[in-house]
Amino acid sequence: MKTRITALPKLFIGIDIHKRSWKIHCSTDLFAGKSFTMPPDPEKLREYVQKHFPDHQVFTAYEAGCCGFSAHRSFLSYGWISLVVNPADIQRKGKERYTKTDRIDAQLISRELKDGRLQSIIVPDIEREELRSLFRRRNDLVKDLRRIKSLIKMQLLYYGVKVPPEFDNDHWSHEFRHWVDSQEFVYGTARECLASKMRDFRFTDKELRDVSSKLRAYCRKHFKQDFYLLRSIPGIGGIVAVGIIAELGDLRRFRSLKHLAGYVGLAPSIYESGGNSKSRGMNPRCHRLMRSYFVEAAWQAIRTDPVMQAYYRQHIGKDVKKIIVKVAHKLLSRTLAVIKTKTPYEIGVIA
Repeated sequence: MKTRITALPKLFIGIDIHKRSWKIHCSTDLFAGKSFTMPPDPEKLREYVQKHFPDHQVFTAYEAGCCGFSAHRSFLSYGWISLVVNPADIQRKGKERYTKTDRIDAQLISRELKDGRLQSIIVPDIEREELRSLFRRRNDLVKDLRRIKSLIKMQLLYYGVKVPPEFDNDHWSHEFRHWVDSQEFVYGTARECLASKMRDFRFTDKELRDVSSKLRAYCRKHFKQDFYLLRSIPGIGGIVAVGIIAELGDLRRFRSLKHLAGYVGLAPSIYESGGNSKSRGMNPRCHRLMRSYFVEAAWQAIRTDPVMQAYYRQHIGKDVKKIIVKVAHKLLSRTLAVIKTKTPYEIGVIA
């Protein structure tokens, strides 16, 4: 009597990915596994699997990081089941918390994958991933511009140059820039130092404006419906709308507002034990960039939306930070609502 294979044997591959090499740990449902090092090339791994584990159903997992998602997409093209996981989701038992090597990391990933305890993050499609890169480039430019402004003001302060009251604010008008250019020092070296910083400032300022314009133009063309739905909400400007599209992806994938708020980081962290329950503030596991954008947008919303103004005034006298987080949470609710219903927001209609 011939035996008939009713299920394919399974191969679980945990990968600790680095720039110069990959640490691999392979295990199956029958043996504990083997660890080895290989070049960072998905094709090399495929050749190894085809040689040593033919006719296996292959599962792979690695931690999200600086190496991106190209390996993940290659594994999917081979017909493998691939997961990209949050490093914080890898459980470490006992002494494993105090010992870390690439080999141990690969073994842990393989073990968790085999036991079915891993859940993949949402891997963006290539279009959103590249849009996200440009959006994050803009945020780098914002930080660079803030740093350069600080350096210029520090030099003026160091040499005792007082900034006129009409220029002493965060808005650097053309008049203020001309005023900085006109400053004189005893020797030319300090003058050249300030001029160099101003050249750096002008270059970065122009780059920031150009990148911002390209981001808005791209979303108006390629994500037209979602972009204009988001822009209909008071407080959500063009750049915040771009950030939502690039960083959060398609909001329709979120099951509820609670799910979205937990992802962004606008849901409180709850501690409950023995019937006692208390809030620990905002959850540290969050999308810090988008949380900061929603908090910033909340300040703009209370200036332009009567409903938000009324809500804010109801809580005057309480902790301002807590109030603005509540406003940001309501703004997040509106964001999800307009995308799911495909209906632009009308001021004063949605509470």
